[in-house]
Amino acid sequence: MATYRKESLDRLQATLAFDAPVTSVRLVSPARARALAKLGITSVRDLVSSYPRRYIDMSHVATIASASIGEQCTIKAQVHEVKLKRPKPRLVLVEVTLVDGTGTLMVTAFRQPWLADQLGSGMTVAVSGKLEFSYGFKRMTNPHIEQLEDDGSGFHGLIVPVHPACSAVKAGMMRRLVSNGLEEVAGVIDPLPVGLRAKYRLMSRGTALNCIHFPHSMQEQAEARRRLAYEEVLLLELMLMSDGRSREEGKRPVEHVVDGPLQAALAKAIPFELTEEQALARDDILALLAAPRAANHMLLGDVGTGKTIVAAFALVAAADTKTQAAFMAPTELLARQHAKSLGGLLDSIGVKWDILTGSTSADERAAIVERVGAGECAVLFGTHALLEDDVRFADCTLAVIDEQQRFGVEQRAALLAKGECPDALYLTATPIPRTLALALFGNLTLSYIKKRPHAAAPRKTYVHTLADKGVAYDAAKDAIARGEQVYVVCPLVGTKAEEPKGGDDDGDAYEFASIRIEDERDMDGVDATAAEAEAAFLQSKVFVDARVGLVHGKMSHAEKNAVMEQFRAGAVDVLVATTVIEVGVDVPNATVMIVEDADRFGLSQLHQLRGRVGRGKLPGEVHLVSATRSETALDRLAAMERTDDGFELASYDLSLRREGDILGNRQHGASLLKLVNVVRDGGLIEAAHADAQAILDEDPGLSSEQYRALAREARVVYRAHQEVSGG
Repeated sequence: MATYRKESLDRLQATLAFDAPVTSVRLVSPARARALAKLGITSVRDLVSSYPRRYIDMSHVATIASASIGEQCTIKAQVHEVKLKRPKPRLVLVEVTLVDGTGTLMVTAFRQPWLADQLGSGMTVAVSGKLEFSYGFKRMTNPHIEQLEDDGSGFHGLIVPVHPACSAVKAGMMRRLVSNGLEEVAGVIDPLPVGLRAKYRLMSRGTALNCIHFPHSMQEQAEARRRLAYEEVLLLELMLMSDGRSREEGKRPVEHVVDGPLQAALAKAIPFELTEEQALARDDILALLAAPRAANHMLLGDVGTGKTIVAAFALVAAADTKTQAAFMAPTELLARQHAKSLGGLLDSIGVKWDILTGSTSADERAAIVERVGAGECAVLFGTHALLEDDVRFADCTLAVIDEQQRFGVEQRAALLAKGECPDALYLTATPIPRTLALALFGNLTLSYIKKRPHAAAPRKTYVHTLADKGVAYDAAKDAIARGEQVYVVCPLVGTKAEEPKGGDDDGDAYEFASIRIEDERDMDGVDATAAEAEAAFLQSKVFVDARVGLVHGKMSHAEKNAVMEQFRAGAVDVLVATTVIEVGVDVPNATVMIVEDADRFGLSQLHQLRGRVGRGKLPGEVHLVSATRSETALDRLAAMERTDDGFELASYDLSLRREGDILGNRQHGASLLKLVNVVRDGGLIEAAHADAQAILDEDPGLSSEQYRALAREARVVYRAHQEVSGG
């Protein structure tokens, strides 16, 4: 009994040590703690969760004689001689001669002069790298070198982890600190219930942490990663779902009328038939609005797939219920376009609506606020202006947020606070694969519209280097000659580097810091084409007889709207713009787009940009001009030529980049995923999402014995996330 108590106390102590300051770990001095803090490591949890970036597999050991030329291998040998050489004034190298009884191996280490002091004759080492042959000897250049104790007789190969490190804490020291941290948490209580571990044959947490940092084989490392990645997603899903469920605690969700007369009238008023995907999405949304729970639904639709018309059915459901709906968009351009496209339909069926933006005059604003407060306005379109304190709805039961990823968590919550417990419908044209959507928005139900309406005009994309940029200009001139219009997109406004600012009505959230292109072979630290300079150049040198306009987020609302209205009316032939036109700008006569410095953009963003052409009956052309001839950059852009499917492109983009690069860092929970890859781990994410739902259905408060450790871990992780995100 005493032994059992001691083991329980040891496990409790190890669990509490998980969140102790990193200074409690052996060898972490105050100076090292400050260095670790720069890597985001302040606790023991942070240290043991600082997973290796890669591994050096030294498990396959060969002799010098048997090792194959051109292959990666590991050789155990003795140091025969060490020479420090300076063949050039600024070049230092160490040449090490190794022998193992079967032959001689020459090792050359560039810019590592300290090796001359660390390695001595007679010492046993293991070296891992690619074997080459020159000047009569087998050789390795800059291999990984591991010093072995004694004669190395116990060495049968190993896997060396390479942890994130810095100048003050080298990779070798980081390995020692992580090892010491693992000692502190040995025996840690596993938050995953035994049933889940058995279901998926998962390692315990303690075993997984040891095996991911110091695996005996890469298979063992893979199993450890699978266990810890599942835990990451499960905790995130529990956090997101609990957040979503808490929104309706003690409140009265509305069961919307979804078969009322206005709903039927809207269906008749639409001058076309919904596609199968649009109809399914509409039915999904209406079913959720009619349910006795607060809806949290995301409608993901590729560019031009008709998400707005589907959202109209939700707006009309609120009107049929004699309540109100708020429709918020990230920019005034987009808000006014929604009001224009849906306003006529709403007028035709007798639904009253208004629009409120930052440029609404004081008198008009006061009148709108009064109508909304009195319940005389059924649908209010707008921008961030809807979040102002004086905008009070009589009974808001539906909040629709367009391009929701452009709003922060607090802004989305502020709109939902306009009603007692409104249903939430989020729209996004960012093509997010289902697994990423589940990982980032686990408390939401999802509907997809992937295909554009059958009547949509065809659209082709071409990739060019600077050398054949003239092809793009020729295509633009041909379009202008036919009476059509052209976009030229640049990644910034002027020539001064500025940080992008989010949260304003301009919505120019994706404008890049400026970079001047001086040498296409070397893109580091150079400046990309400026929209203002490009507009002047195009007007004076390329489109001399055309009318060139300029629009960007730093212009006033009045200036921006005036230029856009001129473009819509055909008074501007070529619109030079930043990514302010990325979403929502609808000019059917615009058929050609040229994107300057296209290699600076993510594929998903480029796909949204090209959605501005081919929106009418005329076919569209998109010309992506790369400022670099890099094969990697051109291969990535070539994906835009191969497919017009935004979801396929997003999956490809995710395979190349991190999730945060696709969606921005403001996404709720994104920072919690260290091991998960949404392309590779789709099945794992689906499983964790389903498990989290089942757990909360069974035990909403996670109060039972089997979920107690899981509940504690979820609370700790949630608090840490709130501190990091400021949520």
